[in-house]
Amino acid sequence: MGVEVHGTVTEGFEPVREAFARNFEHLGDRGAAVAVYRDGRRVVDLWAGVKDVNGTDGTEPWRRDTAQVVRSATKGVAAAVPLLLHQYGELDLDAPVGHHWPEFKAHGKERVRVRHLLNHRAGLPLLDRPLTPAEALDPLRGAEAVAAQAPLWEPGTDHGYHALTYGWLLDGLVRRVTGQGAGEWIADRIAAPLGLDLWLGLPGAEAHRVGRVGPVEGPEPSGALRARPKRSVTAAYDDPASVTRRAFAAISPSPDPNDPAFRAVAQPAANGIATADGLARFYAALIGRVDGVRLFETATVERARAEGSAGPDRVLIVDTRFGLGYMLHGGASPFLAPGSFGHPGRGGSLGFADPESGVAFGYVTNGFRTTVTSDPRAQALVRAVRSALAG
Repeated sequence: MGVEVHGTVTEGFEPVREAFARNFEHLGDRGAAVAVYRDGRRVVDLWAGVKDVNGTDGTEPWRRDTAQVVRSATKGVAAAVPLLLHQYGELDLDAPVGHHWPEFKAHGKERVRVRHLLNHRAGLPLLDRPLTPAEALDPLRGAEAVAAQAPLWEPGTDHGYHALTYGWLLDGLVRRVTGQGAGEWIADRIAAPLGLDLWLGLPGAEAHRVGRVGPVEGPEPSGALRARPKRSVTAAYDDPASVTRRAFAAISPSPDPNDPAFRAVAQPAANGIATADGLARFYAALIGRVDGVRLFETATVERARAEGSAGPDRVLIVDTRFGLGYMLHGGASPFLAPGSFGHPGRGGSLGFADPESGVAFGYVTNGFRTTVTSDPRAQALVRAVRSALAG
């Protein structure tokens, strides 16, 4: 018996409902939701399964307002802060980071520019001494650590995914420009005006809505970071001394994403919490009006998705493409179309916008797969959206 899918789809978007149901039947989803907006209007709003990944029959069901940790999909939300500050005339993307953050200049980092933080060219993907999970709960400790860190390569000359340090770099800069952490700024200036169910730093009053996440098995995914990647990728993830492993281990051991203390502190690279609608609605407001609110001007949209890094990634090993804080459509991160921009979360979640079609997409799940950027469940839904648009 198949899973019961709840919610609605606008006429023409039925393929998304079908693909969503198949994710439960064939691709291992336990609890998930997907939302799609087009031209600022919600056209898909679906959810199914159980709130907690290890739930069995009789446990609490996933509801429309169920939220989950979205891991690195957080990065796309956080990236909006410096871009909006630039749009408001409060931050120069080409200015040295040290202009706002004097302590950051240590170890020759005077040449690191704001845009380098966003397009993963700062040369700071890891920490020589990783933070402990307890240290990472201090909202200032990560920024202090990256400010004191020497770059791994000459800033601006190459790119490599800043898996965890991205969040501390961005948060440290935003605090010095605005006096607020990125999570606070997002709550006040983005989430509140749009009515988003989206948080970087989960309020205690919302904790009951968030399910438990965990690993799930499923068929091998396709794409650049598949379950059987080329040998160089496998070796990079297996080697504790590799840049890849050290980048993902900037907090060691890895924190428990179900820990209430972890969820309550904003870490703008990895621990955002959102509903599918919250993620999709955010991206819809980047490219158009949603109930009268628009975040990005057209020039900011173009700035966000202008290619700033491309080619072999020194951390992920495969070829990646980045704009300013956003992954761009490509083999490692396939979105809807060549002009799409957004960010996946390791294990499954995905949010993106496609300005040409007016589509904004959000998918969240409690079942984490081994995928880094190209999850088969999210990709099945993206293909269904593409089919609906073509139909």
